[in-house]
Amino acid sequence: MKTILLAAFMACAAATAWADPPQGYPFVDYNAGLKAAKESGKPIFLYFGRYGCAWCDHTNKKTFSDAGLKALYSDNYVLVYVDAESGKRVTLPTGERITEAELGVRLNAFATPLFVYLTPQGEKIVQIPGFKTVQDFRDYDRYVRGGFYKKQTLLEFLGGKS
Repeated sequence: MKTILLAAFMACAAATAWADPPQGYPFVDYNAGLKAAKESGKPIFLYFGRYGCAWCDHTNKKTFSDAGLKALYSDNYVLVYVDAESGKRVTLPTGERITEAELGVRLNAFATPLFVYLTPQGEKIVQIPGFKTVQDFRDYDRYVRGGFYKKQTLLEFLGGKS
């Protein structure tokens, strides 16, 4: 009986730590995302997560559950999810082929969640680590789509909020 209870507890604990992309969002893999961004001209919102990441799960439940945020990001970005520990192969804009995990290393994705905004051509605009609120993501959207990143850092932009 104790073994069954322990197994059930561990299964529940593992389920709560699972961190797939947020449900209901049109996340695609890296290669499909780069192609879609080039075709649509939309910036890329790249979400690095991983299995067992409690903060990814927390972000998905607390932040990405907001219907307004879902509409804002689904309409205005190509949404890409990358497993920071995956061996799946991706192709960089340069044509170089590496694994998703190697992409994470190149972008310093040593902790998850990590959010990276890219131009439609795959050039990095800004990357932001850790749990973020709905308002944080609205601010980042204004920074990216408003083109403020061309003139100032994210910290300068956020410091100017009224």
